[in-house]
Amino acid sequence: MSDPKAESRSQAIAAAVILLVAGLVLYFMPTIVLGLSSYSPYLAAAVGACLILAFFVVFWLRARYQRRHGK
Repeated sequence: MSDPKAESRSQAIAAAVILLVAGLVLYFMPTIVLGLSSYSPYLAAAVGACLILAFFVVFWLRARYQRRHGK
């Protein structure tokens, strides 16, 4: 079995990386959406919705992976 301390540290690092990337995406999202809105407001809305949805999909996939591998 693996060391519980190492496992919890690994999980904390993974969560921190996910939150950091999500924070960067959310920080730049207004610029991305405003830039795309000059081409199409529908495209801008779709990209904005996909960026927000991606945040939740990452955590959903991570939870599925952990359940499957018994962690």
